[in-house]
Amino acid sequence: MGSVFWTLLASTLAVAHVFDLSELQWTLKNQNGSIVVPGSLPSQAHLDLFEAGIIDDPLLGINEFTERWVINDNWTYTADLTPFTQTYQSNTSGKTLLIFYGIDTIANITFAGHPVAWVNNQFRRYTYDISDYLSSSPGENNLTIALESAWYYGLNVTMRPDAEYFPNTPVSTSDNYEYPDVRAWVRKINDDFGWDWGPAFVPSGIYKPAYLVTLSESEFRDPASNATSCPVTSSSILLDETSLDIYKYGQNASVAPDQSADWIINVTFAIRSIKSFEKPTITLSIPELKLTSEPLNPGPIPANADENIYLCVNWSIPDNAPERWYPIDLGNPKLYNLTVTLDPSPGQGDWPSSEPITQTITTGFRTIQLLQTPYSEEEITSRGITPGDQWHFAINGKAFYSKGTNIIPFDPFYSRIKPQAVRWILESAVKSGQNMLRVWGGGIYQPSDAATDGGLYSFYSLCDELGILVWSELIFSDSLFPINDFLLESIEPEVRQNVRRVNRHPSNVQWAGGNEIEGIAMAANASLANGTHYLDEFVYMFQDYLHDIVLSETNSVPYTDCSTTRGVLSLDPYVLRFANGFPGYIYGNTERYNYNASEAFDLTTYPVGRFVDEFGFHSMPSFYSWKEVLENPEDYAFNSSVVMSRDHHPSAGNLSWPNPNAPQGQYQMTAAVELWFPTPGTSDSNQTFAQWCWSTQLFQSMNMVAEIAWYRRGAGLGENNLGSLVWQLNDIWQGVSWSAIEYSGRWKVLQYGLATVYSPVIINPFWFPGNESLTILATSDRWETVNGTAQLTWYDWSGNAISSTATPFSIPTLNNSLIYEGTGLDAILPHGYNAKDVWLLMNVTATVDNKLVTSESYFTPVSLAYSNLVDPQITVIAGENYTFTLSAKGGVGAWTWLDHPSGTVGYFLDPMTGLPSNGYYLIPGIDRTVQFISSVELATVQSPDPADFVVRSLWNNTHI
Repeated sequence: MGSVFWTLLASTLAVAHVFDLSELQWTLKNQNGSIVVPGSLPSQAHLDLFEAGIIDDPLLGINEFTERWVINDNWTYTADLTPFTQTYQSNTSGKTLLIFYGIDTIANITFAGHPVAWVNNQFRRYTYDISDYLSSSPGENNLTIALESAWYYGLNVTMRPDAEYFPNTPVSTSDNYEYPDVRAWVRKINDDFGWDWGPAFVPSGIYKPAYLVTLSESEFRDPASNATSCPVTSSSILLDETSLDIYKYGQNASVAPDQSADWIINVTFAIRSIKSFEKPTITLSIPELKLTSEPLNPGPIPANADENIYLCVNWSIPDNAPERWYPIDLGNPKLYNLTVTLDPSPGQGDWPSSEPITQTITTGFRTIQLLQTPYSEEEITSRGITPGDQWHFAINGKAFYSKGTNIIPFDPFYSRIKPQAVRWILESAVKSGQNMLRVWGGGIYQPSDAATDGGLYSFYSLCDELGILVWSELIFSDSLFPINDFLLESIEPEVRQNVRRVNRHPSNVQWAGGNEIEGIAMAANASLANGTHYLDEFVYMFQDYLHDIVLSETNSVPYTDCSTTRGVLSLDPYVLRFANGFPGYIYGNTERYNYNASEAFDLTTYPVGRFVDEFGFHSMPSFYSWKEVLENPEDYAFNSSVVMSRDHHPSAGNLSWPNPNAPQGQYQMTAAVELWFPTPGTSDSNQTFAQWCWSTQLFQSMNMVAEIAWYRRGAGLGENNLGSLVWQLNDIWQGVSWSAIEYSGRWKVLQYGLATVYSPVIINPFWFPGNESLTILATSDRWETVNGTAQLTWYDWSGNAISSTATPFSIPTLNNSLIYEGTGLDAILPHGYNAKDVWLLMNVTATVDNKLVTSESYFTPVSLAYSNLVDPQITVIAGENYTFTLSAKGGVGAWTWLDHPSGTVGYFLDPMTGLPSNGYYLIPGIDRTVQFISSVELATVQSPDPADFVVRSLWNNTHI
């Protein structure tokens, strides 16, 4: 569903002449002219070179290394303007505007031989009046965008006399990847220069649509105009931006919304017009609610096409008029179409106006708060809250548990991102029980929809529709950032444009200033002789400068300085806490990364915090994803040179290739598998490689599920933990990463694990080996009390049930219910059984929202590497519509897993519950039936042979 479309009040549209620059014939050449190939728009140099056969697919094999020469060159896109000038009608009173929705990144723009602009910010929309160049052409009739290598530009900037030095000893002030020391100086996707989960292609190009818009004082009526395309125009007006902000009367970032107050609908236009209008009006209506405003007066529109003029109006509607928007797990993500009509000259001529512009914007009504003030003494006493500050969100006045993951860019090359691939990722998040996604501050500002600002695909509008909350961030990540004027003057419009664009989306919950920067500034302050200087710069940029810009553009969402933060001393004025606090108190939020696999399930190493916004462990992609990029049989091995070259953790920190630090990341995964599972090794080398890949995914899932259960448990304890966001949801290529979903859209084990542990009601064991204590809790994230029954059953590995108990429970709001508590392994185990021979199945059944919900988890007293597993002898019977019935004819199939074949994209669900189902303990006599649900739009194989579906379990780590 698109969030906005435009219509104009005429049978034939009174619009400006809009020319899509993708209709021109483009060429791409390198600096010395030795390469000249057809270009396209929107595109990037790598993609056009690939299309022309100059390079191979950048994601194939080791092409990230062999194609580095593309990054080092300067690339120029040129197009003959004749197709435009042939349709252009010269008009002395008219104006022609050149609009770029996204240039990546450093470029000189020349129009018909005239220099237009030099640009240096990937995240901005650029609009230029080029009218004079049309009437005074020096003979050249080309549009040229000459792109400079962002890598070399960054190096050059660091050599400026006013370029600050950021040291990396004794503390790191910047995380460096393949292309070091430059990304803080270039307003570009940070991970384009490399990250520990992705490649470093440093692309360049015109990566979003671009247009020529001719405004005229006469009414140009174009019956062929596309009413859903951007830009939005009438014949004499360009609406460069439309911002819609919905909030409660009196609400702002430091004033909590009065839930009974009227809604304020604020509409702000950025207008360029070649005609002046003295008394324009704006009329707002919500047809579904039968509400229409009176004509509202925004003030006069001056004749000015050179820069944007901002006009705004407010409309108040009663609190109870609209139904509120909620995330999908807490209610209905109700959306309304808001009709916005700008009437420049009402009451003149035969029509209500000579050229009104009507937009229909899809939006919703909700309040969102980020609570950061101290807990009251009453809450500390009555609820047992650990003293300190709150740090959680509230939707429509009610605190809730944030369950989700982190989003990274969907592809190294934005211009080729498939809308259907993004929809699949977001729908997969919903299917796994998530209600929040964090848009990581090292990537890109995600688009609203395909049309708005040339987005190419829908993100925020899809989240609005699907009921997913979005934690948004400004693009600053893992580095201290300079505050030179030449950067700030580019950053301010970047931030304003993106905040205004995102305002309309009820899914947005906040703007964070960046990712993981506060901790870097605090470390610099504590460790460097001039550390106060760096902390002061951080305060200027992230406490003051960005804070003030963001909150001047929105009243509906809060601002925080950083993704991971110690919180605030004050909201008004906005003052960060940093190290100011009392011992034993809890402030801000936290994260966890621990690559010592021996501590993966040591609960004493897990943080006790209010909200955990990042935690993760890396894994391999599946064997099937490796088949997409590996070119030789010898590459199919866990530590082959090509596989290791695609492990960027820890990063090289420079251009060394293959990554000299990859053995560390490989060892971390290897150690995890060897510690917790039978070590993969069979007579079939491909099976062994496949089992290694799958085992790293299984460990990742088990680790993350254990952490999420711990954090959700904290909702009912002193920390009052109300959020856990796993790093990360999606992948940017086929390589080692922290993702739950692979680049193709294939679900990893973790994605199914999330579907289990993000269920509304869960049951989980909490084992402390130090004192041999086991606690089993049922946990609920519901606002209402949940009643149900927990079943605990001990089995041996042959599948014999040893003992079983049923326990009724009642779980209060956002809390736990104790199911079992025991101390001493001998007392916990079934009498007379060895820990290696048994395991515990935990089931929970409850009624939530008048629906029966179930969940299960498993407890093994010792590592599965030492458990006495029995051959499960799994059989699979294929039925109609890709249903499969799995049976264990021998022992228990520990972590039974069904793989769909190469070229297919989809997931397995339990037809009885309708929930995702894969990766479970298959017990003899208790068959599992699952159905494969295919993504027709993404799959390259539409009708796979059921015989090509592969079943595996831990038994297959060591047996064919």
